[in-house]
Amino acid sequence: MKNHIQINERDNVVVALREIQPGTVLGGVTALEIIPAGHKMAMKDIAKGSEVVKYGFRIGNAKEDIKAGSWIHTHNVGTALGDILDYTYEPVDTEIPATKEATFLGFNRPDGQVGVRNEIWIIPTVGCVNNIATTIAKQANLRLGKMDAKVQERVEEVIAFPHPYGCSQMGDDQENTRAILSDLINHPNAGGVLVLGLGCENSNIEVLKPYIGEVDPGRVKFLVCQDVEDEMEAAAEMVDELIAYAATFEREEISASKLIIGMKCGGSDGFSGITANPLVGKFSDLLVSKGGTTILTEVPEMFGAETILMNRCADEQLFDKTVCLINDFKQYFKDNNQTIYENPSPGNKKGGISTLEDKSLGCTQKSGSSAVKGVLAYGERVSTPGLNLLSAPGNDLVAATALAASGAHIVLFTTGRGTPFACPVPTMKISTNSTLAGKKKNWIDFNAGVLVEDQEMQETAERFFEYVLKVASGEKVSSEKAGFHDMAIFKKGVTL
Repeated sequence: MKNHIQINERDNVVVALREIQPGTVLGGVTALEIIPAGHKMAMKDIAKGSEVVKYGFRIGNAKEDIKAGSWIHTHNVGTALGDILDYTYEPVDTEIPATKEATFLGFNRPDGQVGVRNEIWIIPTVGCVNNIATTIAKQANLRLGKMDAKVQERVEEVIAFPHPYGCSQMGDDQENTRAILSDLINHPNAGGVLVLGLGCENSNIEVLKPYIGEVDPGRVKFLVCQDVEDEMEAAAEMVDELIAYAATFEREEISASKLIIGMKCGGSDGFSGITANPLVGKFSDLLVSKGGTTILTEVPEMFGAETILMNRCADEQLFDKTVCLINDFKQYFKDNNQTIYENPSPGNKKGGISTLEDKSLGCTQKSGSSAVKGVLAYGERVSTPGLNLLSAPGNDLVAATALAASGAHIVLFTTGRGTPFACPVPTMKISTNSTLAGKKKNWIDFNAGVLVEDQEMQETAERFFEYVLKVASGEKVSSEKAGFHDMAIFKKGVTL
């Protein structure tokens, strides 16, 4: 295994692939101090105020004179990012040639959508009925376990998605809740849905119905708890009907062009932009080459790398939407009197990420190299094949839920620190390093750390693509095996 990597020939730093001791020579430069794994070492003298370059781009400016061989981190490099900016569209060639068709085993839905799971979802309209929803799901799974074998084979699980919202909200917050709930109700991974309301909430079922649109009454049922004498009894009857409906579906061979995959990272480290994120980028390009769709989100972690995405926009209209995507999110920070460049988090810093530019340039590696074909508002469902950008914050649970609500069948989640969370759809954890993969086998589904050991990117990307198809065909990821199903909605404003 190599002990360091220079990512781009323009870089004036290298990244340590293992802890480097003082006196070790890296690329002809002697380390002056300990360089932790995942952290950066200066390859030449860098004067105070000069650019520190990684990935071929500036990741910040030196806070002091830095000698060649020095450890570069938050103590001697700071962000060079500005505030709300003006941008110029400078399009680059992003043509991805078509590749051979691939297939997976999924569920064809009557409305033309496809699903990779056939679950029953219980969606509360308000947090007041969360415990009822959770209990309904628990009891339904016990009944499901005693049903006909074919039903058990086809209907995978009954899942409740509790959340604290749906009432005492105003403006954008209330609209966000309604949009996300309606998106999930219409998600094709759910073979059947029970919409569970209280009756007196702001976002009650009758208010929510116009957001949901037309539904198949066999697939979606509504229950207002205040309207019935025994909500548990009424819910059990409805859920059993939903199970019977969902059991009419079975897996069929479906083109991978129908797949919609969300891309997210969290608990990043110095290896994220070298292993797991570029691997997901290769996956994105490969799926796009087969006519499929990918969605990149966490807008604050595009800051500092946004021009790379802007110049890959397929046309100037999409470029303008991307500019708004970035600057509107910066304005959101300013409106709340918060520092735009507060990132990276303590865990990110411990893993070797020094500035937001450092994090963002690694984060956007997940987008691969294809053209941006769509730019989505928070809660908007994807409609254009290819790479899409989605407005959502960096928070893992909120962003992953937003990806699911926009239509993602699966979320690919890269991590250097590890996390057990999930979202409403299968949430696949890809480790950036082999140490994490070995330590947290119950969390990690795929180890990208091999890319700095003995495996080539192309071979690993092809193996990873096949693994995603297996998950789309029904193979459970670790969080599903553990029974984890999380959901979080973006909250911006006042709670009444």
